[in-house]
Amino acid sequence: MKKFQSSLVLACSALALASCGGDEIVSPGTSGDINVDITNPAPTPTPTPTPTSSLVTPAAGCPTINSTGGLTDAGTITGPTGTYRVCSLPALFDADDTLPFIAGLLYSLPGRVDIGADRGFSSTGSTVELTIQPGVTVFGGTGRSFLVANRGNQLIANGSATRPIVFTSRDNVLGLSNDSSIGQWGGVVLLGRGRVSDCRAGGINTDAAPNANPQCEQELEGATTTTLFGGANNADNSGSLQYVQIRYSGFSLAPGNELQSLTTGGIGSGTTIRYLQTHNSSDDGMEFFGGAVNIKNVIATGADDDSFDVDTGAQANLQYVIGVQRTGGGDSLIELDSADSASRPVASRPQTVFNVANFTFVQRSSASSQSVRANGGAKLNLINGVIDSDGDPCIRIDDAPTFAADPDYFSVVGDCSATRPNRGGDTAPTDAQVQSDFVADSSANNSGFTISLTGVIVNGTNETGVTATNPTTISSFFDATTYIGAVRNAQDTWYRDWTCNSATVDFGSAAGLCTRIPVYS
Repeated sequence: MKKFQSSLVLACSALALASCGGDEIVSPGTSGDINVDITNPAPTPTPTPTPTSSLVTPAAGCPTINSTGGLTDAGTITGPTGTYRVCSLPALFDADDTLPFIAGLLYSLPGRVDIGADRGFSSTGSTVELTIQPGVTVFGGTGRSFLVANRGNQLIANGSATRPIVFTSRDNVLGLSNDSSIGQWGGVVLLGRGRVSDCRAGGINTDAAPNANPQCEQELEGATTTTLFGGANNADNSGSLQYVQIRYSGFSLAPGNELQSLTTGGIGSGTTIRYLQTHNSSDDGMEFFGGAVNIKNVIATGADDDSFDVDTGAQANLQYVIGVQRTGGGDSLIELDSADSASRPVASRPQTVFNVANFTFVQRSSASSQSVRANGGAKLNLINGVIDSDGDPCIRIDDAPTFAADPDYFSVVGDCSATRPNRGGDTAPTDAQVQSDFVADSSANNSGFTISLTGVIVNGTNETGVTATNPTTISSFFDATTYIGAVRNAQDTWYRDWTCNSATVDFGSAAGLCTRIPVYS
């Protein structure tokens, strides 16, 4: 559990408001060997967008790439969908490369795999681009495997609505993952040259001392070599992720030192992220450290900690957002922070700002006491949201500086509990002040709402009747919408076919179950 200091909560027929201290990015490093000549009994395969009539047979060999060392033929691996040729990636991509889709072939991360070398705080342009074609599956060959695009380099992973790119674990390929599996490999990391609030060498920038550290950057912790992110360019481009699943990831070296399914550090608004699903991360579904993060059509299912974690000066805009927890795991749907820890000033700059529009949050964790939690003087804006809290408090504010940052709520509804979570003894601001602020923001806000969602995430009659707010008044990145929630009605199917289905939520996706890798011809 992440530690919090003081807390304040809105309860009763109100909302309850709070957050956790900011974390730093952790890298699991490299270790472990992969033994891919394994044959397991094959259960019945799950139908996929282009199902094969028989089990997959391995490709003849690995394609040629440009990077030093190339791909290594690591034999074959057998799971419920058949037997595949395994091509192990080099530890470093040092030239532009493409991983093509080839039937019967999977790509393996043998440990830490870098896309280019770090190009520094003040560099410009891109040196190495790794492109991954639609339909490709990349799996972590060890529990500590992960893929990192370093500053000044790009990951271009653009799948399609019917052929998503899947990053997953070796156990998933073998058919050993289930709906409770988590933490089977590291994850995907994008690093960039955007601004961060917490400087690794000290000299934190504040309003009183805006240039205390003119080269403020952070460090990817836990790596065997120093790995940095951050810069002065919030328009930086770290690549593109579209129609992508990241499954069963997350690795922890120590409490507070974890990788998420997707971890970003200082990426800029030039980075494209659309149609992304993270599934069953052992930590957060995704965490954004600094930079400028713009995402649409994003889903986090089954995260064991927070679904969406934002801190260390990130300027983040998310629209069309689905977060659904497993009953056996999960903390908050949102964790928001600004300063990295109690030893750093709440007034660290840039201040973290998180804008979320058209979201549906389904709180099911037996371990969590609220859906949204904010701390450290961060600024929160929630627009057109549905919070199915399952009887828990909806929103919690930990401290007076965060309340002073003026969290705003526009057309937000939820079935919020009358019971407050532990507030740590903090009495300012009062519950009445927080409730008054919530009510004053929008006449459409309702913390005693009767949820009528269908299929877990689709608006029902009650949600359809709520007057929406135009989110473009908060950010020009947002689309103008006339409805609340992430899924307008049964005809709105943006979340289907590129996602995977699980016991947590069945999207009706033709890509099949999360416990099986999809098969394409």
